[in-house]
Amino acid sequence: MTTTSVLSSTSTSTRSSSSTSALGGTTAQEASDRFLKLLVTQMQNQDPLNPTDNAQITSQMAQISTVSGIENLNTTVGGLNTQFLQLQALQGASLVGREVALASDALRQSGGKADAGFELAAAADKVTVDIYDAGNVKIGTLNLGAQAAGRHDFEWTVPSAYQDDSLHFTVTATAAGKELSTNTLSYQKVNAVSQQNGTLALELANGSLISSSDVYAYL
Repeated sequence: MTTTSVLSSTSTSTRSSSSTSALGGTTAQEASDRFLKLLVTQMQNQDPLNPTDNAQITSQMAQISTVSGIENLNTTVGGLNTQFLQLQALQGASLVGREVALASDALRQSGGKADAGFELAAAADKVTVDIYDAGNVKIGTLNLGAQAAGRHDFEWTVPSAYQDDSLHFTVTATAAGKELSTNTLSYQKVNAVSQQNGTLALELANGSLISSSDVYAYL
């Protein structure tokens, strides 16, 4: 009778400890210590003619080990996450002052000039860049001729009537009369970096704040 009573108490305590630990009220170490004390008491008071079932004790010990292992894993993952954020911040600091390319069709203006870029999936025998104002009216065209595959930059002198306006562009590239796939790229300088919700954020020269994952390429 003593064995059954203590074993029942041990099992109930183990389940309670696991639940309490999961709720954050008791640590895995405290649950483990309490289990071991109950186990020792159980072994001391067991009936020699009816010894405790080893399989049941093993099962209870496995439960305690699982709770302890999960808590240790959470601690380890938390530490790794902290180190990752610190490393990310250090790497981000080196980006200040550099330029980045964004998947955008916006032109950057400075001193009467506008610049941007594009990427060609394959070599083109003819590339044309059309420039538009905020009302989507075409105000200029650049004929760049043949261009190799890859990324290319261009610069355009902005007429005084459109300086400081929001301008955008399109790129048309053809090879043997067939239109090629293109990507338009906008350039901006990184002024500062910060951590936003656990990710690296870049403050750009135009005042916008973007995630580092939104960067198409670092220049």
